[in-house]
Amino acid sequence: MRLGILAQFGGVRNETSAQDWKLGIDKIKLAESLGVECVMVSEAWGLSAIPWMSLIATQTNSIQIGSCILNSFSRSPAALAQEFASLDVLSNGRMIFGLGASGANVIEHFHGIDYQKPLRRMREYIDIFKILISGEKLFYDGEIYKLERGFRLEYDRPRNYIPIYIASLTPKSIKQSGEIADGIFPIHWPKEQFSSLRTGLQEGADLVDSSKSLTIAPQTRLVVLNGDDDESKWLQSKQLVHYYINRMGTFYWEALIRNGFEEEVQSSREAWEARDVDKSINAITNEMIESMQVIGTIEEIRDKFIERSNLGADLQLIQMPAGDLEYTEKILKTLLN
Repeated sequence: MRLGILAQFGGVRNETSAQDWKLGIDKIKLAESLGVECVMVSEAWGLSAIPWMSLIATQTNSIQIGSCILNSFSRSPAALAQEFASLDVLSNGRMIFGLGASGANVIEHFHGIDYQKPLRRMREYIDIFKILISGEKLFYDGEIYKLERGFRLEYDRPRNYIPIYIASLTPKSIKQSGEIADGIFPIHWPKEQFSSLRTGLQEGADLVDSSKSLTIAPQTRLVVLNGDDDESKWLQSKQLVHYYINRMGTFYWEALIRNGFEEEVQSSREAWEARDVDKSINAITNEMIESMQVIGTIEEIRDKFIERSNLGADLQLIQMPAGDLEYTEKILKTLLN
């Protein structure tokens, strides 16, 4: 089973805050020593991910490092190509470029940029990023970007390609990700639908190379039950999904409906519109949570992750376990066996 960790530094719903970042780095070093494949740093409307990835690159030796995710609006393709070129030098070729379109709320009301043509922008963004990382001269005649002077990104390359993963939810974006990227970051994706996700990715891959290897790397919330506060943990799991259904635009609830949860989503949204918060949260069933998250005792969690791997999750990303180093080691060793 391939395992990665999500590290948040001072971000939204963070478990590793800016104030205790040294503990966060120690946990990443521990994860590296235990064989965790990658550490991914998130960015939303909190701190920038890039300085933290730089720090991780200088403090580790073998673990892959990436963004999960940066958005395709607030920085230009060339700016992020420069950043990742520098990071790839610092890490000696260990970077993963994780990108997503985000949504209108964040892009327009945090960054102040019009949220226009996200699918087209993503395609052109990735095209330009690949050209610059490869060392070729940059000439590009796109719908959004028109670049005519032939600039080349000059640096001493450890390699001429950085793997690209995209956060995609809609059928069109999933297909496009299969065509232009190396992997996908699904979130709140039911384990029963990994096969259909791979089918959508493969449709895109077939347009360029039917033998192309694609990685499904879901963000999987891990909740360890211990018999003390299990009820509150179930509630927190439901509250998270509830937030995405009712507070994060249309992408997430539409995806959940496509993936088989129409009754639960509609009931939750109707109750939310009626301002009945408890009913809205309780419309999200335990079965729905278990299809998207791993929740169980410490004796059960590894088998649940293995089940997800068998159903098509190639690389599973979990939040860095909260707590001290000893507890983090216990959880990671349990999962990696």
